[in-house]
Amino acid sequence: MRQEPVGLLIGAARRRIKQAVGHRLRPYGLTAQQFWVLVAMREREGLALRELAERLRLDQPTASRIVTLLRRRKLVRIGGHPADRRRCCLRLTGGGAALIAELYPLAREVREAVVRGMSPAEQDRFRRLLRQVMANMERFESAAPAARLEEVLA
Repeated sequence: MRQEPVGLLIGAARRRIKQAVGHRLRPYGLTAQQFWVLVAMREREGLALRELAERLRLDQPTASRIVTLLRRRKLVRIGGHPADRRRCCLRLTGGGAALIAELYPLAREVREAVVRGMSPAEQDRFRRLLRQVMANMERFESAAPAARLEEVLA
């Protein structure tokens, strides 16, 4: 069997998950990213945008764009934090809460389908390996501009 590059497999797995979720969400007019934002907000009410982005491993501009679209659909609202007036909290509207209550079982189904056939120990090892890949890419990305600059200056 040919050794497929790990990055290719990670990308293909991500696209496959996104396609499967997207297919189930089509009747609701939601993207997979919008769905996962609503799921995160249901699982942890009152997140700040920064916390939402961290939880979903999104950059802040992407998280902001998704929240803006969900606000336009009146599924999400931004409110104040009870203990800190400078902080804004994201909350589901009544319509958003009703929609994600209906769709929430899909989150559980997807999460279970992704790891089906893996033991808990295999799942833990897989998570560690994926985190290592992400850390490797962060180091790679941060080293690349400096390396190019050194070549230009040499």
